[in-house]
Amino acid sequence: MFQIVELEDVIRISPSKFGQPLHDVALEILKTRYESTISTELGYMILVIDVSVGSVGKIIPGDGGTYHKVKFSVLNFYPKIQEVIEGEIVEITDFGAFVRIGPVDALLHLSQITDDFLTSDVKQGMILASKSKRTLRVGSRVRVRINAVSLGRGTAIGKIGVTSRQPFLGAIEWIEEDLEKASKVIEGKKA
Repeated sequence: MFQIVELEDVIRISPSKFGQPLHDVALEILKTRYESTISTELGYMILVIDVSVGSVGKIIPGDGGTYHKVKFSVLNFYPKIQEVIEGEIVEITDFGAFVRIGPVDALLHLSQITDDFLTSDVKQGMILASKSKRTLRVGSRVRVRINAVSLGRGTAIGKIGVTSRQPFLGAIEWIEEDLEKASKVIEGKKA
């Protein structure tokens, strides 16, 4: 889930930055500190959006910099277990596929795709179901449910596991086919 979170912190402005606009310096420091990091409480920190910096800073003896309180907003992505999300397959491996959901790739293991027997062809970038002949390819749009989340700390990547083994999950074209079949069955019962 994408969300905007309000945070507070204290930043150190180095003496070399004293002539520059305080807002710009604070934004630069916060971008370096927060963007492209992972927090176990907040998830993937994507972008620092807005900064409000206190104009009066504190000086600590022996340190030439000034310390300022800042309030700022961060766009983040926090994957929640049981959340249904759409993404794109970006890589096929021997053991499944990686689905890009937001700023991160989640693992869709072969055992979590469908009940059908699957074969993975890494060279052609596809996974083929033996009975239904349905395929997943690099670039396929899929709807999946998040079933495992393990966030790292700092710049560690973290791991997300997803499944499509439930009704109305899987490749978008599969879902459309299933909906069309279901509507024909309903129409047949009405006639």
